[in-house]
This record gives sequence, C-alpha cells and structure tokens, in this order.
Amino acid sequence: MISGGGTGGHIYPAIAIANAWKEKYPDTDFLFVGAEGKMEMQKVPEAGYKIEGLKVAGLQRSLTLANLSFPFKLLRSLQKAKELVKNFKPDAVVGVGGYASGPLLYAAQNQGIPTLLQEQNSYAGLTNKLLSKRAKRICVAYPNMGKFFPADRLIYTGNPVRKDIMELAGKKETAMEHFGLESGKKTLLVLGGSLGARTINQAMLADMKALEEGGYQVLWQCGRFYFSEMETQVKSAELKHIHVLEFIREMDLAYAAADVVVSRAGALSVSELSLVGKPVVFIPSPNVAEDHQTKNAMAYVSQDAAILLKDSQAIGKLKLTVDSIMKDENKAEHLASNIKKLAKPNAANEIIEALEQIIV
Repeated sequence: MISGGGTGGHIYPAIAIANAWKEKYPDTDFLFVGAEGKMEMQKVPEAGYKIEGLKVAGLQRSLTLANLSFPFKLLRSLQKAKELVKNFKPDAVVGVGGYASGPLLYAAQNQGIPTLLQEQNSYAGLTNKLLSKRAKRICVAYPNMGKFFPADRLIYTGNPVRKDIMELAGKKETAMEHFGLESGKKTLLVLGGSLGARTINQAMLADMKALEEGGYQVLWQCGRFYFSEMETQVKSAELKHIHVLEFIREMDLAYAAADVVVSRAGALSVSELSLVGKPVVFIPSPNVAEDHQTKNAMAYVSQDAAILLKDSQAIGKLKLTVDSIMKDENKAEHLASNIKKLAKPNAANEIIEALEQIIV
C-alpha cells in the first residue's frame, strides 16, 4: 500500500516508487490511499493504479469553522484506514506525505505491518516526524536529516522521479515541434506547480512583453486556477512567442526545449531539475509550512547550482534575472554543471532496496 498526495510533489514520487517495484515484481498487487477531493484521486488511476479515498483534511492554522470538523474527519479516516489495512493485508506500507499518509501509516504500524517513509523536503513535516518513531526505514532527499529522524533508519536516496525525465537526449527537436516553438530562439520554461503560483504569474505578466522583445520565447505553465486570466492577457497583448498552458503533461519535452527554467522550489521540482541539468532560477513559495521551499532552494544555491529570486522581489525582476543567465554562457554552463552534480538518479531503485529489507 502507498499513501499520500495533495500535490504533484507527493503523488509523482509515489507513482515512481510503484512503477519501480512493479518493474522488478510485476505480479504485485498495489493499493493507493489518498484524500478525497485531492488530485491523487485522478492522477493515480491515470497511472494505472487503484486508489481509495479517506475523508481527511489538514488542520487550518487560523481559527476556522473547518477546524471544528477536523477531529471527526480524522476519526473516520483512522477507522477506514484500519479496515483497508486489515482487508488488503499488505506486506509493507509506504507513506510519501500528505493528509492521507498519517491515518494509513498509523493503522499499519498498529497492526504490525512494516512501514517506510519517503520525505521529499529538506525540512520534515510534523506527520512524518511522528510516524518515524515506528517506521522501519526513512528515505530522505537531502543530507543531514538526522536532526528530524532516527539516524539508524535513515537512508539518503534522493527523490524518485518519472523515468522519462531522465532520458532527454535527442528530444529537443521533437519538443520544439510539439509546443510550436521556433528553433534558434532561446527558450524560457516557467513553472508554478500543478495548481499555479500567483507571484510567478504576476511576474510573467509584468515582463512578458519585455521577454518577447528581448528575443526569447516562453513556455509558461500557469496552473488551472489562473489559465483563463493569463491566456486572455497574452492574447490581448498580441504576443506570439509567449505560450501559456494550464498544465504540461509532457514534462520531458518541456525540459528538453528549455535553455533556462524558472520554478517554485517544491521538493519534486528541485529533484527533477537536478536530473535535467539546466540553469535554474528558483522562486520559492513563502506560503508553505516552515518555509521549506526556501530551504530546498538554498540547499542548491549554497552549492552555486541555482539562482534564488525571492517571491517578494520577483515582480519586476524576472527578466533581469533571466538575462543574467541567458546572456552569460559561462554562467549558464556553470549552473547547469553544478546542479547536475547534486542529482540522485537511482532514488527509486534505492527505495525499492530499502523496502525489500523490511519485508519479512
């Protein structure tokens, strides 16, 4: 059983782990457990796996009516998780973070099922810290995570990513054609995550005309919440080289097309970008627990492997920051080389080995 979700940063590593295990043990039965109404309920079946949903939600930081229902949802989720584990009888349970992983792993640990945690971020969440006390293995994406977890069960694997992202060679021409891009023009890829990022979108609106006039073409994933508004703005500005998309499914082609990438610093994005080996500008979201995106980004910036542009400074400074890389070939090559050194391409297989160790 594999549990977790809420964002692509939790879902895609979970699917990557399942795919790697399935490749080695094709007769395995899988059951994913997610949170009802969250994107895993769509993305996991699309990847070919069965999923059950729990009526679980997060506790809001401010005093809201939603918090009054939290204990009842949690109790119902714990009861359903207990039944799912009892009926499915898994050999092991993997938790990747997100609302559903807490109840499921708690239920599995109470029934004596071995559990493995996969922590994507450089700053561990509260749920994983609590679950780690009884987890058999904790696979992490960053070094020096012993401050959060028991060191004797810690394995530094990196984050598992989709296989196609590791195979970009020879895809650039196909990518340019797929997205309707011009060969010979410098390409900027702008990513705000699957749901979109308001600041990044506002920064693009402020600088999109200057980017086009500067000779760049932009592949811009703005997210479903913002797509209609952003598409209208681009059309009204009559910009031919700003390609705005709600969501990019073919991420391998998007990465293959890019000369420079602007991105949030979610754990999965950071891991993917290190494997891609392109110059990156990170604009971390300030609206996440413990400011963990800034911590993720700084792990790379401190190694001279990426540029940091603060969310509060992004609007009005996007083009200047992109120019500083696009117009300096040595800097671009230096950043690309350094980020590639931090890649962990065998993460999924190392997690599979850890799982094999805990299954009796």
